[in-house]
Amino acid sequence: MQFRTPIKQARGLGSAHHGATHWWFQRLTAIALVPLMLWFIVGVATVSSGGYLAAVAWLSAPFNAALMALVVGLVFWHGAMGIQVVLEDYVGCEALRQALIVLVKFVAVVLGAVGIISVLRVAVGG
Repeated sequence: MQFRTPIKQARGLGSAHHGATHWWFQRLTAIALVPLMLWFIVGVATVSSGGYLAAVAWLSAPFNAALMALVVGLVFWHGAMGIQVVLEDYVGCEALRQALIVLVKFVAVVLGAVGIISVLRVAVGG
């Protein structure tokens, strides 16, 4: 006969104490993306009538290039964190879940790097 209460048995088996950091980073990237997306929408709307050369000129400005690189990096980081949460919640097989999380992070890093390099190439005229 056990005299332990259910809460006593559950102690130490709950949170792994790593989810809060992930949660905070996802919220911080979301908050940072709000003004950055507003800037992006206004910028795209401003240069949309000017064509390709106007867009290149706009992105060649150092301030715009830096913000665009920040947008690309944060979008991929935020997206990878969100997909990781979905995978953790809905994929039952541990090995498949871990493989998918690694794949998502790899794809996010590669596509983010390609996006940032592309922004920098346009910004420097390459």
